[in-house]
Amino acid sequence: MSTVKKPKRATRSEDLYEQLLGMIASTQLAPGERLPSERTLAAEQRLSREIVRQATTRLQAVGFVEVSQGRANRVANLLEPHLSLPLEGLDDLTFQLQVLEVRAFLEGECAWYCATRASKEELALLAEEYGRLYERGQRETTLARAKADLQFHTQIARYSHHLLLVSFSQIFYERYFNAIYGVLSRTLKKFGRYPEGIRGQHADIHRAIQARDAETARRVARDHILYTRGLLAAD
Repeated sequence: MSTVKKPKRATRSEDLYEQLLGMIASTQLAPGERLPSERTLAAEQRLSREIVRQATTRLQAVGFVEVSQGRANRVANLLEPHLSLPLEGLDDLTFQLQVLEVRAFLEGECAWYCATRASKEELALLAEEYGRLYERGQRETTLARAKADLQFHTQIARYSHHLLLVSFSQIFYERYFNAIYGVLSRTLKKFGRYPEGIRGQHADIHRAIQARDAETARRVARDHILYTRGLLAAD
């Protein structure tokens, strides 16, 4: 968990608010993640819990934090109240192709920012996730493979440290998981296995990000999704 630095300004509540806001903007605290508890923040900052509550209440008032009685405060997804994505048509091939077209752009940008902004620790975690991707995929169901594939791409988005990309990715992947699952299911039915081209593309994405080659990461991430689109469009 990221550590909040001790405020230096006279107005402690205001300073804590700005620090937390900065951490949210940079996705050090990402949408959906828990805020440090009032008790933890108060102890770390040597502040009263009332001052901490003032800061978190202000974050809630402007829409950056979701506060629930008796539950942990969480970072809000800023796009959630303003972006309503339809759920119909999930089994339709035309719709699935459109989902892939949006993913191509989205994942290309996430890969670019991930290669640019991810910390060494995050790159190490991404390497672990990449290693698990095929370990899980080789022995599990189509649904499990879809989840493993999406987890790899979701982690790239998370480490982009781009608030709007992270926020949109969360909504898009959650709402259209069935369409993404349908794409993998169609691919496996058509070829009887996971196409080798896709395996190699995951390796290319991972390699470019680890090398911090942002332009290559963007290109291969887009090409990866468009390759799958091409396979399905040929039906």
